Amino acid sequence: MPQKRNPISCELMLAAAKLLRDKSSTMLDAMVQDFERARGPWHLEWATVPEAFLLLSSSLHQAEFMLSGLEVDVDRMRANTNLTGGLIVAEAVMMAVAPRLGRQRAHTVVYGACKAAIEAGSTLEDELLRHEDLVGQLGAGRIHELCDPSGYLGSAGEMTKQVLAGRTR
Repeated sequence: MPQKRNPISCELMLAAAKLLRDKSSTMLDAMVQDFERARGPWHLEWATVPEAFLLLSSSLHQAEFMLSGLEVDVDRMRANTNLTGGLIVAEAVMMAVAPRLGRQRAHTVVYGACKAAIEAGSTLEDELLRHEDLVGQLGAGRIHELCDPSGYLGSAGEMTKQVLAGRTR
């Protein structure tokens, strides 16, 4: 079917990862040496290390091929993350407010806001802004920041910078 984009590269990378993981057991076996490191166990290493490098090289080649055709539609990504009305960031919000409210109270407040948002067809942010105690603790601006999915990227930005810095060397 011409409209499809089959994830062949992903499948090949997963297969290589499974085969590569299997090589670790062989290398663990190779660690068991006879008296004064006899010649026999070395043969395991001689076979396994090159095979592992070939699998890894193949996987990296497939990753490069896959990513070279990557098309990022930022507007579509934003629309998709907004489909849940902010519920996608509920856990991050809960963890951010836990130091102020306590973990259990934060869970109760965010859980209640999620439930209310689903029932009312509103957003997590709207429901959190109805909690005067929470607004008093954090402020409306901070609640808005926490409910923005673009702020829920963890270490991705720093990791990307490190990869790009290594690539330009």
